[in-house]
Amino acid sequence: MRIPDLKNPSYIAVVAAAPALMRCRQGGVQEASQETDMGKLDGKVAVITGGSAGMGLATAKLFAREGGKIVITGRDQATLDAAAQSIGTGVDAVRSDISKMSDIEALRDHVEKKHGRVDIIFANAGGAKPNMFEHMSEEEFDFTVVNTFKGTYFTVQKLLPLMNSGSSIILNTSTLSRQGRPYVSVYSAGKAAIRSLARSLTVELTEKGIRVNAMAPGYIDTDQARKAGMSEEMIEQTKTHVHAQIPMHRSGTVDEIANAVLFLASDDSSYLTGSELCVDGGWAQI
Repeated sequence: MRIPDLKNPSYIAVVAAAPALMRCRQGGVQEASQETDMGKLDGKVAVITGGSAGMGLATAKLFAREGGKIVITGRDQATLDAAAQSIGTGVDAVRSDISKMSDIEALRDHVEKKHGRVDIIFANAGGAKPNMFEHMSEEEFDFTVVNTFKGTYFTVQKLLPLMNSGSSIILNTSTLSRQGRPYVSVYSAGKAAIRSLARSLTVELTEKGIRVNAMAPGYIDTDQARKAGMSEEMIEQTKTHVHAQIPMHRSGTVDEIANAVLFLASDDSSYLTGSELCVDGGWAQI
């Protein structure tokens, strides 16, 4: 095996610009990464809103396996209890609705009293009432804005005083904010506002040592369509239509979302802030 010339300017430039995949040592090249028993989130307190189902639940399970102390929220107590049982020992399940300021403040008080700090926020909870622009009612508009932008905004604001240098905030956006799609004009606008919030918070919080990033899911296989009342036939028809537009020709999985959120939450992304990571199989990228 040929050993790179460490004094070659071209080699130095490549190493400076690319992730370090290998570490050069006298007598050969050795892989930089080593197996370790430590979890990526050992001892870190992570608050995951909307953590009782779907992407939030998958992320909570992964965070727990990586050593995190997990706080999940949701609107339904029975669903929360089932989620907590599936995650395992030590998870803290709190009934909380991001559309209610009193619930957000109660969540903050609970976390402060029980855990004393927050190291990671995954602002994942949300909701919407889709409709065509011409028929959107004020009630549907307000519900969607409160359950996307406003709820996310004040969740982060109220939990922020519990965060220290080295903390990470991940905001759940959507690739729909990059696309023009029917029925979701308000939802897409709310998610675009959250993307903008990630940029603003990056500027405001960098000096505090807090990183802020967005994660934009594409077409992910969850139960949301069924919960919204779509029949299995409608779901399959939609999948066929959407998969044809996605370069990878499939839906994403909640576990793939969880892996992306873990990356943003952990030190693996220590030089990443203000970014939006699109997990969409290329759907909104071409």
